[in-house]
Amino acid sequence: MDPLKQTIERFGGVYLLPVAVALAALIAFVALGVPSSWVTLTVAGLAMGMMIFLMASGLSLIFGLMDVLNFGHSAFVSFGAFVAASALAYMSGWLTADSIALNLLAVFLAFSAAIAFGLVAGWFFEVVIIKPVYHDHLRQILITMGALIVSEQIILAIWGGAPVSVPRPAFLEGSWLIGDVTVEIYRAFAFALGLAVYVALFLVLKRTRIGLLIRAGVENREMVEALGFRIDRLFVGVFMVGSALAALGGAMWAGYETLITPALGGEMMIVVFIVVIIGGLGSVEGTLLGAIMVGLMANYIGFLAPKLALASNMILMMAILMWRPSGLKPAVN
Repeated sequence: MDPLKQTIERFGGVYLLPVAVALAALIAFVALGVPSSWVTLTVAGLAMGMMIFLMASGLSLIFGLMDVLNFGHSAFVSFGAFVAASALAYMSGWLTADSIALNLLAVFLAFSAAIAFGLVAGWFFEVVIIKPVYHDHLRQILITMGALIVSEQIILAIWGGAPVSVPRPAFLEGSWLIGDVTVEIYRAFAFALGLAVYVALFLVLKRTRIGLLIRAGVENREMVEALGFRIDRLFVGVFMVGSALAALGGAMWAGYETLITPALGGEMMIVVFIVVIIGGLGSVEGTLLGAIMVGLMANYIGFLAPKLALASNMILMMAILMWRPSGLKPAVN
């Protein structure tokens, strides 16, 4: 490869995320002209981006590493939201207690319930629904779309069609006032959790033997299996983890919105796919970059030009794909 091209690729791989985010934030700062509003919108956008990253990271791994078009991925988002909401409602006494320890325990148990459901449902989904249609994208689309519709009907049957209120723990209520800037505590919590999940995924995929086997299995499955490794089991594990991350993202989103409906998964499906396409298939770093850019764009455009808010993500995706058709940072096996 040409040395100049190698330098550009290396620069893009290392600095693309901070440079792109900083550029978007700088343009918004100039357009807004009010520093306090800019900081508030930026924090909100980063928090939203991290929650979208939780939902989209699993789909990116499944799509990019396993070559599975799972349009039913957002069903795990919906179920995660409703399972967590039910768990939080059951522990409402702990949420309103003065003890931060009880608040944290309630949140931990509710999120654990959502993750556990995602793991079990992901295993069932992969073994029963996805496995028979590997390497057949048309059938994957049809069967996973059908699974999404069935999932929405199951949610309607269990929780009803009325919006469900999601209680928050006392320690995550309210905002921090820093000068003229207001930072909502829940958004800071969402950003910290999303960042922790990103670091964990990056380390597992890039620094562990399991991550090496997964990437090797994608590149040359026959060779890895000839060495005695069960790639099918690894891929089931990837699907389960991806589903659990979607459920965790749904649980976080439920607390963010505080009012959820059975249509939650369908509404988030488009955003999740936009993020995966922008970032590049199979790339955790690209998914993070795409999610943050979508979160920031939604908040900046929603404030500056509300009528363009709904179209902003689609415009962003088209602009990026014209520049980089494979996404900002596609996985390189």
